[in-house]
Amino acid sequence: MPKDLTKENAPVGKVVYEWLVKEYEQYERSRRWYLIAGLLGVVCLVYAVATANYLFALILVLFAIVLYLHEMQPPLNVYFAITETGIILGKKYYRYSELADFWLIYNPPEVKTLYFRLNNMVKHRLQIPLLDYDPRPIRNYLNQFLSEDLEQEDEPVSDRMARILKIH
Repeated sequence: MPKDLTKENAPVGKVVYEWLVKEYEQYERSRRWYLIAGLLGVVCLVYAVATANYLFALILVLFAIVLYLHEMQPPLNVYFAITETGIILGKKYYRYSELADFWLIYNPPEVKTLYFRLNNMVKHRLQIPLLDYDPRPIRNYLNQFLSEDLEQEDEPVSDRMARILKIH
């Protein structure tokens, strides 16, 4: 269970690497994207009402509201650090024992991401953009504490689809 650094004083150790990441990627969307998304939404909504699937209609409306609110608010800068005893993401501190493993997906310029798999069934993965950092020293340092999942050669499908569809 990660520690909330605003409520608990956790011994995080010396900070080895640190940088600021965006809370989420905010994509530039064209008028065409909005037109296609709007038409798709309306078609799905008409289908949901025509088939009397009101729960699906409600989910579509809620999705549209969340997407709109998400679009109107700029992403926050979140502090990330790799320390001697774990990692810090925002106000949460994860000990290395809470992390199952890590892997890097480095295919610039599209994907430069560090992933951590958690020993948690609810939230199973942390995704950290590497920005312009060299992944080799970070990999070497993390290998001291965590095993690297070398089988992960591509970004997860959910992340790829979110990037392609510009919905994350």
